[in-house]
Amino acid sequence: MDAQGARETDDAAAGAAAAPPGREPEREPQGDPRRTTGGARAGGLGDPPTTPGPGAPPKAGAPADSTVEPAAEPASGDPRSGIAALSPRYQVGVALALAVVAITVCVHLGMVFLHVAPSNTVTKKHGQVVQDWVYPEFEQNWKLFAPNPLQQNIAVQVRAQTRGADGSSRVTGWYDLSAQDGRAIDGNLLPSHTQQNELRRAWDFFAATHDGDNRATGTRGTLSESYLRRIAVLRLDRAEAAGPGGTIELVQLRARTTNVRPPGWSGERVSLKPVDRVLPWWSVPAAEATGGTDEAAGGNR
Repeated sequence: MDAQGARETDDAAAGAAAAPPGREPEREPQGDPRRTTGGARAGGLGDPPTTPGPGAPPKAGAPADSTVEPAAEPASGDPRSGIAALSPRYQVGVALALAVVAITVCVHLGMVFLHVAPSNTVTKKHGQVVQDWVYPEFEQNWKLFAPNPLQQNIAVQVRAQTRGADGSSRVTGWYDLSAQDGRAIDGNLLPSHTQQNELRRAWDFFAATHDGDNRATGTRGTLSESYLRRIAVLRLDRAEAAGPGGTIELVQLRARTTNVRPPGWSGERVSLKPVDRVLPWWSVPAAEATGGTDEAAGGNR
């Protein structure tokens, strides 16, 4: 045994003597003999690799600014969104709803195209179906883009002969029904179809089925009279034209046509004097006068 070995033996004996009774002296942990592939490290044969803490000097041969970054965690898949997030049952429902909307839009565009297109084989065979789809909500016409657009204002007015609660009879003044619709539409972002077209279409229907002497030119003339009269009676009833307890016995309508003033640069001169088309007095059926309906047309007086 050499001198160094003797000194280590003496130191071990001294440590054992200094240890408390019943307690064995601590020994340095021995490295796992199986972990020897990396060679001996500075801390011992089996010591685990150490990572230098913040501020520790870099190892020899390593860049001065090198840092140890933690390993990135694997990215998880993005959660589903939109229709994909719904259950299969709701996905089927959404798909069916979208299909119905798409089919309806295609059918509507096709019907409107057939309505405005020139006469063809399809419209000759299925023209009534196309008209039933388009009228009255989706009516299309070319009047705005015609070479001679409408240049007249037509005001439909009505007056009534009423019977008061005391039996007295009187004739009211003229009620301007077109002006009522104009006031309801003016400034209204969403005017109703009734306010815009009901009275106008009723008068167009009457004018198309009657001649200049207000005589019906076909079987639809009687229907147009009933339709126009019914609208007038409803408007008079709302205005309480007959008074408390009174009834409307007769109504008379007129259409006052006024030319639109042309622009100053056109040089065109037109008469601005109104022209009236006065219809005969129409009797009001008893059921219609009290707010009901009557299928028979009122007779002319």
